[in-house]
Amino acid sequence: MAIAVACSILSFFHEVFPMSHRVVWLLVLLALAGCASTPPVAPATATTAALEGDALRPASANGWVRSELYFGVGEETGPADRPQAEPISEARWRAFLDKEVTARFPDGLTVFDAYGQWLFRGAKEPNRLKTKVLVVLHEDTPQRRADIEAIRLAWKQATGHQSVLWSRHAVDVSF
Repeated sequence: MAIAVACSILSFFHEVFPMSHRVVWLLVLLALAGCASTPPVAPATATTAALEGDALRPASANGWVRSELYFGVGEETGPADRPQAEPISEARWRAFLDKEVTARFPDGLTVFDAYGQWLFRGAKEPNRLKTKVLVVLHEDTPQRRADIEAIRLAWKQATGHQSVLWSRHAVDVSF
């Protein structure tokens, strides 16, 4: 289409203007053609999976910890050499989670069902115990470490269990 238009214009100039004028007009047309432009295109913005606009959940943060707490909730099986605690019902677990954990970490947490096992020295069979693994991502501050310790203590007091395993790992997070 553009070629046909250009040929028509050249043919018109050939008939109407002498050779010297045609060259001038051709140069003028070429100059004007260089001024033509397409509308500006907005630069593409990068889309990411990170949450934006929430100061409490930064797109990227350092100095955070992944805390994992391991809570025994089932009946221990195997040759235990100590008194057994009663299994913890799902309702009792959720009540503890709501009162002690969510109250301290209202921005979120994750719970996995698992089981643990270990072999006492001299035992022929391992002991096994149903377990809840609680995962909380949080800033590594004295207050947050105190919150984790308070949760562990509350569980031991509520259930009579000897311990709650706490595993901590430094992590970089992105919400």
